[in-house]
Amino acid sequence: MYSLTVRDHFMIAHSFRGAVFGPAQRLHGATYVVDLELRRPALDADGLVVDIGRATEVLREVLSTLHFRNLDEEPAFRGHNTTTEFLARVIFDRVAERIARGDLGPNALGLTHAKVTLHESHLAWAAFEAALPIAPPPMHA
Repeated sequence: MYSLTVRDHFMIAHSFRGAVFGPAQRLHGATYVVDLELRRPALDADGLVVDIGRATEVLREVLSTLHFRNLDEEPAFRGHNTTTEFLARVIFDRVAERIARGDLGPNALGLTHAKVTLHESHLAWAAFEAALPIAPPPMHA
């Protein structure tokens, strides 16, 4: 299995509900370093997993919707603790949507798996990974 990983970061504010979170129940900030790993069993015709520039751009665009936001105020997250694990899944789903839409180019249809890792610090991180939906081949006229 071949893989390509691109990295970016984003900064947020949020708080958590539940005694298990202790002082993190109060509003606090976090800066996440994000790794997006894309995998496929065979390289495309150009010898790539996927275009690194497009992968970097898509990750940056997805993270820009979260960057410098107070997640407690975001309607999409109402009723959820925006834990590192939860956010890894959110980012995975948003990237997967962009892949399915064709934003990584036609050769990205060969991607089979993705993994999103959010690093809270150099000591702790969480990830979500899964198979990507297999998109049908494009229809030719």
